[in-house]
This record gives sequence, structure tokens and C-alpha cells, in this order.
Amino acid sequence: MDAGSQRVLQYLTEVEEAAEDVLTAKQQIIDLDMKRNRNREALSALKHDMADTEKVKVCFGNMFLKFPKSKAREMIQKDQEQLDKEISDLRRSLKAKVNCLNEMQGNPELIGYNLSPLSAEELKAINSLLRR
Repeated sequence: MDAGSQRVLQYLTEVEEAAEDVLTAKQQIIDLDMKRNRNREALSALKHDMADTEKVKVCFGNMFLKFPKSKAREMIQKDQEQLDKEISDLRRSLKAKVNCLNEMQGNPELIGYNLSPLSAEELKAINSLLRR
């Protein structure tokens, strides 16, 4: 192969790897979100008419263990917090990966893509200003 076709092949390989990174990150977000929804369903099921001292069965991998209801709820809530953190980290890294892919393809940077939502305090401040 001559140098020109070698450069084209290298460029296409780099673009393909960047696109694979983007797709992998998106799939990880989807998988973690599905797990978060299952945890949310489990927390909802634990709210039913059972005493906190009663034991519930919790699935860990391929086995079920009995835990007190309060301990199971606490473990699921900690898992929820960890999942939320992982999903937000993946979303942040996804933005950088998409920008890198666009840059490699010669596309302009997406406008408004790096926006972040308002925090609760910022939203309260805006609402108080609008009510005046």
C-alpha cells in the first residue's frame, strides 16, 4: 500500500474506534438505567405492608439471601446512589467522546450539547425571581 491509502486506512480505523467508544458508552448507560429501574421497582415492592423486622429474599448473582427488610432497603438505596453516579459520569464522558468523534469527522461542534441542567437551588432562585 502507498502512503496515501495507509493514511486513509489509519483515519478510518481511528474514526471507527471513536464511534465504537460512543456506542459502548451509550449501551452501558442503557444497561445501568435498566438496573436502576429494577432497583426502583424493588424499593417500591419493599414499601408494602411488611414489618421492618421481617426478612426478605434478595438475589445476589445466582443465589438468594434473606435479609431484614430495612437492611435490604438500605442496600438497594446505596446501589441506587452508586448507579446514579456511574450514569452521570458516563453521560459526561459520552459528551466528550461525541465531540471527539465529530472533530475527527470534520463536523462542527454540537451547539448546546454541553449544557447541564439547573440545580435545585438555581431553580428556586429563578422561580422566586419570576414570582415578583
